[in-house]
Amino acid sequence: MVFNAEVDAIGMNCPLPILRTKKALATMQSGEVLKIKATDAGAAHDFPAFAKQTGNELLASTTEGDVLIFFMKRR
Repeated sequence: MVFNAEVDAIGMNCPLPILRTKKALATMQSGEVLKIKATDAGAAHDFPAFAKQTGNELLASTTEGDVLIFFMKRR
């Protein structure tokens, strides 16, 4: 998937992956896509909830080994 920016939250625990994502999204234009990489097990539940709460769109989520990867579109 094509993305405009990336957040590497590998090794960070909650709430840091969400906080880093929020900060990155604030610098992006509407419609741009952010790729997030995280290893915190809670991220699988946190990112869909974050998208719903903020109005940003969670385009996709996948796993590569222990790394969870999310693609979020800025509202």
